[in-house]
Amino acid sequence: MHNTSSPPNNYTFPFILKSLSDLRHLKGGQAVQTHAIKLGHYDDLYVRNALLDLYSSCGDMKNCEYLFDEMPQRDVVSWTVLISGHRNMGDLDEALIAFERMQFAGVSPNPVTMVNVLAACAGSGALDMGVWIHEYMKRNGWELDVILGTSLIDMYGKCGRIDVGLGVFEDMVEKNVFTWNSLIRGLALAKNGKEAATWFFRMEEEGIKPDQVTLIGVLCACSHSGLVQMGQRIFYSIIDGKYGFSPSIKHYGCMIDLLGRSGFFYEAQELIERMPFEPNSVTWGALLTGCRAHGDLKLSEFAARRLLELEPENGAYYVLLSNLYAEMGRWSDVEEVRRLMKEKGVKKDVGSSSVGLEPKEQAYELLAA
Repeated sequence: MHNTSSPPNNYTFPFILKSLSDLRHLKGGQAVQTHAIKLGHYDDLYVRNALLDLYSSCGDMKNCEYLFDEMPQRDVVSWTVLISGHRNMGDLDEALIAFERMQFAGVSPNPVTMVNVLAACAGSGALDMGVWIHEYMKRNGWELDVILGTSLIDMYGKCGRIDVGLGVFEDMVEKNVFTWNSLIRGLALAKNGKEAATWFFRMEEEGIKPDQVTLIGVLCACSHSGLVQMGQRIFYSIIDGKYGFSPSIKHYGCMIDLLGRSGFFYEAQELIERMPFEPNSVTWGALLTGCRAHGDLKLSEFAARRLLELEPENGAYYVLLSNLYAEMGRWSDVEEVRRLMKEKGVKKDVGSSSVGLEPKEQAYELLAA
């Protein structure tokens, strides 16, 4: 274009910036921004929106906010890019605040806006906001398509109202594997294993092919409802190749969690030894949680030591091991753990652990995909 002396215009810049945004090429985008300023196209709404998307996609939310605040005009795309950027960066409260600002500015959301806000609601547990969005869609006669419907089910499931999510599911005309996964995952988080399994088998009957996330969801549901035989049946179906893929470490983790919670500690340990992966912290944490719940302190110690070997700088694991020794009355070992912590400079509040989490939080660990 430069070689033919054809200057770029306000239609050219958005296409270039979109390509750079997809490539996460921030420096290239900033160079294009300089050209847009020089050529007098900087205040064009479409150019500004494309720049917002560039900064958002590259994770530079500070400059994205700055650019947004200085825009002479904003439309629904501007607000949606800001909201999605905060959501993608994990700044869920900021995403919800941006949505509220959008309402005060009198800008009507579109379906893409709502999908992003619902995801932020799901991640932060903002049920009231999620319900408001659902009511807004009803009032305005929005069609409950597969993307919006799935987002609603996911939000209700993660906010502890999968009963409402089930109603959304049944109202949907079109569903895909992600819709079914959201329902099964929500039932798993609600510890309603039998119903999750029922919907899983119904999914198969209706010809929807489960994917890896589906199987993690139903195995997690079995785990939190103590459905050992059903969980084993489903797990070994994966191993036998029924679903066209081999079990991942997350599937093994769900199965170990199920066996551990149900008191089958040595079966769980054997499965850890047989799995074709190096055990990770979630794997050993699942075994430790089950062992502690059933009072098997010896195997709990074994699992805790494996955790410490994996993450020797994680202070939470030293505390876990120290507490185990205290329960066993092994005070010299308690002192030894404290000495090791002091020697390594590890503090009690360093790191995090999936061990000892509440059941719903453990479910999130295993369901994360």
